Amino acid sequence: MLVPLVDTLKQLRYQIAHVEDKTLQQEYPQLETFLMDLSAEIDDIWQDLAFLYQFLYVYGRKSEATFNRFRNELERFYLWSWLEKKQSVFALKRDDIEEYVDFMVEPAATWCSDSVQWRYKDQKGIRQINVNWRPFVAKDTTVSQQTLAAMFTALNVFYKFAILEEKSNTNFVPVVKKNSPYLVVQSQIKLPDTLSNLQWEYVLGVTKDMCDEHPELERNLFTLACLKGLYLRISELSERAQWSPVMSHFWQDPDGFWYLRIMGKGNKLRDVTLSNDFIEYLKRYRGYRGLPPLPRVDEPYPIIHKLRGQGGMNVRQLRRIVQQSFDLAVESLNKDGFVDEAEQLKAATTHWLRHTGATHDAQHRPLKHLSEDLGHAKIATTDQIYIQTNIKDRAKSGAKRKL
Repeated sequence: MLVPLVDTLKQLRYQIAHVEDKTLQQEYPQLETFLMDLSAEIDDIWQDLAFLYQFLYVYGRKSEATFNRFRNELERFYLWSWLEKKQSVFALKRDDIEEYVDFMVEPAATWCSDSVQWRYKDQKGIRQINVNWRPFVAKDTTVSQQTLAAMFTALNVFYKFAILEEKSNTNFVPVVKKNSPYLVVQSQIKLPDTLSNLQWEYVLGVTKDMCDEHPELERNLFTLACLKGLYLRISELSERAQWSPVMSHFWQDPDGFWYLRIMGKGNKLRDVTLSNDFIEYLKRYRGYRGLPPLPRVDEPYPIIHKLRGQGGMNVRQLRRIVQQSFDLAVESLNKDGFVDEAEQLKAATTHWLRHTGATHDAQHRPLKHLSEDLGHAKIATTDQIYIQTNIKDRAKSGAKRKL
């Protein structure tokens, strides 16, 4: 039976303690039995697992999303190394990792489930395994470039960390990636996913029009304004363990310009500039909440409030709010005969709003200013993602060529 090696981020510290003391039997009896069976063939299996937990603890402190991403990739890599190669992950050579990439592209059917499954469930203090869990989720299509890139990134970061911790002397991942037959060199033309002008007009307009009849949609309206107008990631607007976005994070400088201080990727703080248009939406939303038009330096109120209960919104709740506005726009677009636009909007995610705002503003804002508001570490990233949207201008001039 395939056994999940890692539980949730919350349970990780307990798993670390159990592995260090070799007392998994107390809380994870099935996992201990699995390890004991394999230890007859793999001497370093306990040390392997302890290092995996150490790595996930270090990187999981950044965010739960980071933990989940690395957990999924490394857990199946570990299982493959142990079960298929009967080796420690630190005994694998270049050709072994190449073989794993082949397996990743086409995993055995017994390693796949039809849907994402939970790993462990608590039963009277014992963490019981879900027998339906598998390392991979079966898909009808071939493995995507994004999936391959995520796998290579996770393995590369893992082995780099192992070298720093003097657990390993080699990292074969970069050379395997460079020579992988599965990776496709990206085309020069790669446009970000954005809403069309018509789609954005409907998403914003329909929500705005319905606020009179349904005042609670004011929260939707302001969320849309934050994501599109300030280029925010959904996580940057959400309540997190290390950051709670509150109204006092809006601040004004001596010249009268307004900013929003947020925590972005890598726990980096940045101040995003506010446009005059956005300030009007901020005033409108605060009026709906019964607050003065502009924030004060001591306001503890969440930026996006819950209709019931206290505190800010989490990522899932914010996505639900945005999806509600998307659904209303799809319905309205269909009703007005814009069937193709409605169908395309069904594929949109919250991140499209960030791309939409940045793509539009890239046409008239200095690249450095846009990059800093987006929170990009390198201006080249902004150039690569958004300035290439001017490909349409090149296409227009190219269309006039004569044979």
